[in-house]
Amino acid sequence: MIGTAHPARVGFRCDAGVKSGAGHLVRCVALAEELAARDVGVVFLGEVCGSEWARAQLRERGFPLVPAPPEPARLAALACELRLDAVVLDSYDLPAETGAVLRDARFAVLALVDGDPLGQEADLYLDQNLGAERRPFPLPATRLAGARYALLRDSVRRHTRAPAGGEVPEVLCFFGGTDSGGVAPAWARALTATGRPFRGTVVSPAPFEAGGPITVIPPTDRLPELMAGADLVVTAAGSAIWELLYLGVPTALTWVADNQRIGYEELVTLGAAAGLGCAADEAGTGVLARLLADPAAREEHGRRGSGLVDGRGRERVADALLDIC
Repeated sequence: MIGTAHPARVGFRCDAGVKSGAGHLVRCVALAEELAARDVGVVFLGEVCGSEWARAQLRERGFPLVPAPPEPARLAALACELRLDAVVLDSYDLPAETGAVLRDARFAVLALVDGDPLGQEADLYLDQNLGAERRPFPLPATRLAGARYALLRDSVRRHTRAPAGGEVPEVLCFFGGTDSGGVAPAWARALTATGRPFRGTVVSPAPFEAGGPITVIPPTDRLPELMAGADLVVTAAGSAIWELLYLGVPTALTWVADNQRIGYEELVTLGAAAGLGCAADEAGTGVLARLLADPAAREEHGRRGSGLVDGRGRERVADALLDIC
């Protein structure tokens, strides 16, 4: 609890699943890695279901996962039992009073948000979306806002971009750890429909036959390596965009959830990514065809995106969180 003298312990209240995706978990894992490197105790509170890859993110790092009760009062009791000092909330589905109940129980609270805090009360807010620092926030609270605070995993920060540089572009297509929108097959078809030469890798939790130059693989820990080696990445404007900006990889974006439109519109407006729209239709196929045929156009998007994320966001967030523990 706040003010205690023993080494800090932080709980992360987030879930991952087929419908909710794995983005909340991934960004929490990045912050947890930073805290663990500082000898802070870390425990995840929630549910990870339907994705072996997501469960492995915790297991392989030695982060325990404890089932979390849905009621805020019972969550506060669990946090007390686990001797936590702070709780990180990262979910759109928590009861709005969760943060207030935890704070009343003397736990420091960091809430990860994407624009709207959804009524959640916290000591500290984090909105890592590009341009968040320029948008109004409805609460008079301390907020870490913008890409300066983007949370990146160790597996991303240790890579630098190394595309093959061949005449046939290498294309990587993925939509989070669970492809919650089920859109991977449609975008694989759109790539093939361009009629342009390419070699493609599509990451999908549900196997399907893409045919042609496309290989379909399940979610993998090799994703940062695949991103760094790609000439073009096709993805949704979720948590992975910060990783792609850090690596400077040319990216074509869609969105599969309303909250992703903030990042989508910001990046497309800046020219840091190409905009595909929300559906794998004729317009999106046309954008892909242009990018596959024009290496200079691809690289310009990568150049404009490179440098927007410096990879030190998690250090800044960890500093601010430990200051309130």
